[in-house]
Amino acid sequence: MPRPLKPLDPSRSAADWFGAELQYWRKLRKLSQDDLGRLVHVSGDLISKIERAVRPCKLRLAQALDAALNTGGVLARSLVLAQAEIDNRSGEMDKRPSTAVCSPLETALGGTLDGPPPALEWNESDPVERRNFLAVTSAALTAGPLAQLLTSTPATALPAVVRPADVEQVRTAATTLRSWDNLYGGAGVVRDTALAQLRWAAGLLNSRCAAPLRAELFSAVSRLATVVGASAFDAFAHDDAHRLFAFATSCAEEVDNWPLRAISYNLRSRQAIWRGDPDAGLTLAELGLARADRLSPAEQSMLHNARARALAKMGRTQQTLAAVGASDDSFASTTPATEGPWMAYYDSAQHHGDTGHALFDLALAGHPGPEALRRLQTAVDGHGDGFARSRAFSRTKLATLQMAASDPEHALVEGRTALAEVGDLRSLRANHELAELGQVAHRHRNLPDVRDLREQIATTVAT
Repeated sequence: MPRPLKPLDPSRSAADWFGAELQYWRKLRKLSQDDLGRLVHVSGDLISKIERAVRPCKLRLAQALDAALNTGGVLARSLVLAQAEIDNRSGEMDKRPSTAVCSPLETALGGTLDGPPPALEWNESDPVERRNFLAVTSAALTAGPLAQLLTSTPATALPAVVRPADVEQVRTAATTLRSWDNLYGGAGVVRDTALAQLRWAAGLLNSRCAAPLRAELFSAVSRLATVVGASAFDAFAHDDAHRLFAFATSCAEEVDNWPLRAISYNLRSRQAIWRGDPDAGLTLAELGLARADRLSPAEQSMLHNARARALAKMGRTQQTLAAVGASDDSFASTTPATEGPWMAYYDSAQHHGDTGHALFDLALAGHPGPEALRRLQTAVDGHGDGFARSRAFSRTKLATLQMAASDPEHALVEGRTALAEVGDLRSLRANHELAELGQVAHRHRNLPDVRDLREQIATTVAT
């Protein structure tokens, strides 16, 4: 006899939301718990326990459930946030009445954005209840140091009502801070200034906002959060960067801004790869490519680059080359005049640098290196002074690959220039790239000039 379904309350916790979402998709596909269990090779009893939030769901199982139920990746995408809430929760969740549904910043800042909140309804006719998802992920987004950022009172008074000029100020801050970040790196005063700007912008989400302006506000805050997250990433403040990128994703998804959603997933993917988890990076890049028909050619190219980087780190040579080819194809269709301002950085130099970085990992593993060298050289030649950090990254990679290819003469020329460029930055990632160059140069340590370069690198990295 079928088990009676227990009424679920998705507002109770992220795990309960996950269970309710799983139950919704299972019922939509007209499957019993046992039927679904057979499709993913687990018991129907485990499916029941996950739906009732009695047992947690593992990522691989969530991915299998997404595939079996054809959800478009909803379950795997939300699982990280659900787990973060479980890991970071130190007390009971907010006891607000179940009719008060707020977005992450509404919850974090105390109040709603635009008058009384809607009643909580788990409507099975809607494929995704975005507000319910945002309500239960607030703990994950604001756990740890970021909570203090979002709840601190901004130094500048917040307006009671958001005006177009306020939104434009957030946009301008994002553009300006991004240019500083590219020029100087993410550590030091750039990051401090960025955090202050985000605190003020986040506060706007607690001010009243006319409905026609709401999408522009959330989009502007999402874009600023990615810029601040990128600065934190560059400064190795990885926990803050992780939460800021997730926050940016939620702001973009709240107003269905698919391009900014793609930007945030690209950065989340790159951070995961950098931190030694290319499998998660690949998943995040592919989540960013969901509904690629809503993304511009440059945005698609950017995410295929992220896929290529992840695949290269995983040693999947042919898949990496295919991803680089897909990125090339998308980039060839790019029309700069039709791209959003957030993609202004993604020119030929950036594209060649990103794909060159993916091919760099293959070359170090033994794959022929000329194409990686060519792309990295194109990036170095194409990046202007406004993208000093990107140029330094590509030049350092170029020198490292030349060292690995037993071409120390050319490597020394590029390496010395890269050393000078990195010395002008405040970027821990750039220092890390230099350290890798020093390690590879060890094989030519018998050359006095190489020994001198390695000593200078060691001094720069240590300061």
